[in-house]
Amino acid sequence: MLRVGSKAACMACRNLVSTHMGVRYPVPLQKLHPLSRAIHHRYLGNTNPQRSPHRTAARYFTSMSRLPMRPPKPSPGSGGRSYQQQRNFWVARLAARLLKLRYLLLGTAVGGGYTAKKTYEEWKELLPDFSEYNWVIPDFIWELSEQIDLDKLAKALPEMEEIAKLLPDLDKIGENFTFLKSLLSSGVSLGSEVKGAGLHLLLETSGDPPLKATDSSAAATQDASDKQYKKSSDKEKIDQLQEELLRTQLKYQRMLERLEKENKELRKVVLQKDDKGIHQRKVKKSLIDLYSEVLDILSDYDANYNTQDHLPRVVVVGDQSAGKTSVLEMIAQARIFPRGSGEMMTRSPVKVTLSEGPHHVALFKDSGREFDLTKEEDLAALRHEIELRMRKSVKEGQTVSSETISLSVKGPGIQRMVLVDLPGVISTVTAGMASDTKETIFSISKAYMQNPNAIILCIQDGSVDAERSIVTDLVSQMDPQGKRTIFVLTKVDLAEKNLASPSRIQQIVEGKLFPMKALGYFAVVTGKGSSGESIDSIKDYEEDFFQNSRLLRDGMLKAHQVTTKNLSLAVSDCFWKMVRESVEQQADVFKASRFNLETEWKNNYPRLRELDRNELFEKAKNEILDEVISLSQVTPQHWEAILQKKLWERVSTHVIENIYLPAAQTMDSGTFNTTVDIKLKQWTDKQLPHKALEVAWETLQEEFARFMAEYKGKDQDDIFDKLKEAVKDESIKRHKWNERAMDSLRVIQHNALEDRSITDKPQWDAAIQFMEETLQSRLKDTESVIRDMVGPDWKQRWLNWKNRTPDQHIRNETKNELERLLKLHDDHTAYLANDEVTTVRKNLEGRGVEVDPALIKDTWHQLYRRHFLQKALSHCNLCKRGFYYYQRHFVDSELECNDVVLFWRIQRMLVITANTLRQQLTNTEVRRLEKNVKEVLDDFGEDMEKKTQLITGRRVQLAEDLKKVREIQEKLEAFIEALHKEK
Repeated sequence: MLRVGSKAACMACRNLVSTHMGVRYPVPLQKLHPLSRAIHHRYLGNTNPQRSPHRTAARYFTSMSRLPMRPPKPSPGSGGRSYQQQRNFWVARLAARLLKLRYLLLGTAVGGGYTAKKTYEEWKELLPDFSEYNWVIPDFIWELSEQIDLDKLAKALPEMEEIAKLLPDLDKIGENFTFLKSLLSSGVSLGSEVKGAGLHLLLETSGDPPLKATDSSAAATQDASDKQYKKSSDKEKIDQLQEELLRTQLKYQRMLERLEKENKELRKVVLQKDDKGIHQRKVKKSLIDLYSEVLDILSDYDANYNTQDHLPRVVVVGDQSAGKTSVLEMIAQARIFPRGSGEMMTRSPVKVTLSEGPHHVALFKDSGREFDLTKEEDLAALRHEIELRMRKSVKEGQTVSSETISLSVKGPGIQRMVLVDLPGVISTVTAGMASDTKETIFSISKAYMQNPNAIILCIQDGSVDAERSIVTDLVSQMDPQGKRTIFVLTKVDLAEKNLASPSRIQQIVEGKLFPMKALGYFAVVTGKGSSGESIDSIKDYEEDFFQNSRLLRDGMLKAHQVTTKNLSLAVSDCFWKMVRESVEQQADVFKASRFNLETEWKNNYPRLRELDRNELFEKAKNEILDEVISLSQVTPQHWEAILQKKLWERVSTHVIENIYLPAAQTMDSGTFNTTVDIKLKQWTDKQLPHKALEVAWETLQEEFARFMAEYKGKDQDDIFDKLKEAVKDESIKRHKWNERAMDSLRVIQHNALEDRSITDKPQWDAAIQFMEETLQSRLKDTESVIRDMVGPDWKQRWLNWKNRTPDQHIRNETKNELERLLKLHDDHTAYLANDEVTTVRKNLEGRGVEVDPALIKDTWHQLYRRHFLQKALSHCNLCKRGFYYYQRHFVDSELECNDVVLFWRIQRMLVITANTLRQQLTNTEVRRLEKNVKEVLDDFGEDMEKKTQLITGRRVQLAEDLKKVREIQEKLEAFIEALHKEK
């Protein structure tokens, strides 16, 4: 048995041989030790995964037996037997020297150097293009590089001849291998196990004892003992080699991770570099940010996800609690989503734009706040904000929403892509959910997955029975051929622990268990199920699990199918491949849409500017504010005239019915004045100030509405009518009159009503005119009531062919009887006595009219009211010449004009109240109303849904579509240009 002297070379060859003996390792071949990879490429060259590594090794040694070799010449004078023994001895010695690992190490130096160079080139291609960051490197670096004398540096390096001396003699190695071929063909056997597992046993043997070949029987005995030893320890050796291989792979995996970490730090330093004047230069937006902006505009353009939008997205779908949010967090490298135990947490689609940056931060599309994902308090605030936005997007009575929340996550080493996390698919609607929750989730998922360029990331819980999966059927409907689906099996650790048959996992990741098809299948572990786990601890747990898992060791899973890191790389590659294949086609689609919309606008609205909803709202806002300002330009006379008229209309009934008539019907001057003073005091304390403020507020509303209506002119657009009406109503609803003005108004009105001194004749005449107008109006109303009671008179009956009803006939007979009573008693009081009611009733019954006493009193009230008003008007005419007696306090029973003084007091109170209210309106309330209008307009401006309801029409929608399509097209063209530059 030959032995090997170099331990490092032994480890490298062991990696190689173990790899081709069927051992699975958790890293790609390109990440093996350069020596192992060089031996693989140089000698074995097994690139076909379907070919057996055993056959490859056997074919290698078989081919060596056919090499032509020249045996050494025997020494002269030696016999045949001695020559044979000497030949066997030298052959064995030469074979031992040829197979020593130091020769193998020297032989592979050339191949190793070539492979190292190739690996360097491959790593160099994987590094990003730092040409964009040349401006970050200070100028003195470039100056220093220019000062370096490259010729001197080249002369300082050793000559190629000296380097060649270090390399082995390739011709000599070839001759040695030729001689080894002759040795093998001459009958010196190295064991039949060379064709199987003997190579790694040969390399594993340590030491270098000399071979003693005294005779052929001794060699045969040694060969037989070696065979027996190899047979007994073969399995044990293979197990040891597999464990050694895994440890070696882990070591190099750690080295690669360290290099990647250093690479991230280097990128971070480059991006953070801010030397003199560098911070003033504008940094261009990244490629993924440009693409994300396009998707955001599309989301605003069509909330229903128009099928015209075929731009790629990575759509993350899965059953509820399948772990899709955890997978997304692992890709984003932060716990950014709210978590719950078994309850639905994802209530609306969340679009996450992942990109590389110097700091690990997250921010929303419509917010300037950056959340530092390295701080736990910022992570908690981010999760809380996402939960609030989700609940806000859900309408009342619903459980999920189709409104998209847009979020960007940047950090070192994050793969660039756009993912959309959708609500988990459910099979049953539970208590507290809307009845249509299941159908709504299905419709949202289908809307995103039916995009032919959407990449479907199908998440399946590996810890539950596959038969319980719902999402796989949904995905197979949307993508029957599996051309854009990536299947991810989560919770593999629980699956391996709980499943009786681990081969079931192999069936799943090979696509043999589910009816759906996929581009690739991945198995991941997203932690132990605790919400407090960090991303780093989850990564460590995932790596440890797969390194120790028999799923990977037994070949049920392949190295490239495991870990979230490999998944994110595969998804990112697929995403960008889809983007490059489809983005230009989508740009052409929006270009055609823009042409169609512009043609429609030119045909329908040739003389109007293309104002979208926001621009129209700003225009309407300015018009409304101009109309509010016009209120302050109303003249004081106009305000006071309107206020005085409206206030009298509001209080006239109370003044006549509750103050004047009860006092005047007493027929006594002292009683009249006393009654008037008492009733005016009660009225002023309780009702009058409230009535005055109500009148003022209504007047302000009416004037505001009148100005908004009269503002319409040639340039007025009726598209603003609904908005103006809503602003007016909401502003008036929010406006609260200053209640403190009521107390001062009460004092002013009380003082005005207490004054009884009419100073001049014009005031007296104005009071009489005001009294006449009021009494005539009341008399006219009373006569109208009486006509309605008794029906048409004889003229109307003959000319208009109208007849009285039975009730009107009774009323008419009662009226005639009561009029006779008034003629007999012209100074009758306002009330009928009981005996008078009985008399009237009997008289009517004598004429065959049955009448109720209440009807008699009711008819009397109207008749006496007319009679009294007629007498009051007559007395008013007499008082026109009574100012002289009033001024000199003469007492004349016919010219006691106390009622004129009452109406003067009322009139003066109206004038003073109108003046006070006008001052309050112009100085305070108009400004407060203007402020309310501004607040309402600001609130409406922030509420897009409100603007959509109030500013409607085809013209508005067409302008909106034109703006969005143009913006989309411009963003797409900028993105395509940047994409071509990156290529």
